[in-house]
Amino acid sequence: MTRAGALRLIAIALAAYGVYTALYLPGMLVGPPTPLLLIGFIAQAVCALAAAVGVWSGRSWAAVIVVLLGISITATQLFEVLLGIVPYLRAVLIAVLAIVGSVVLAGYVRRAGSGTP
Repeated sequence: MTRAGALRLIAIALAAYGVYTALYLPGMLVGPPTPLLLIGFIAQAVCALAAAVGVWSGRSWAAVIVVLLGISITATQLFEVLLGIVPYLRAVLIAVLAIVGSVVLAGYVRRAGSGTP
């Protein structure tokens, strides 16, 4: 697969994750509000969709938004642990995978965007 094809696939996956995460938002608006959790999921959806647009169009800022997506996933996991929604070890695993995955993906996106092999 070419680098351009891989970037298109990454952009589609980021957009799908953004839409998937945004689907949580209507359900969170019903019932008692949990502001930190709502902010975390909004940040994930916005960062994922912005990263998808940036990767698809080859923008230089796309790598930064991918790292921000990893940070927002980690913060949301922290909020979920503090509220007692998810177990601690699962949240740590997701947070570590999010940070490592976003840094690796940002490195690939940045390298691909600069045109170096």
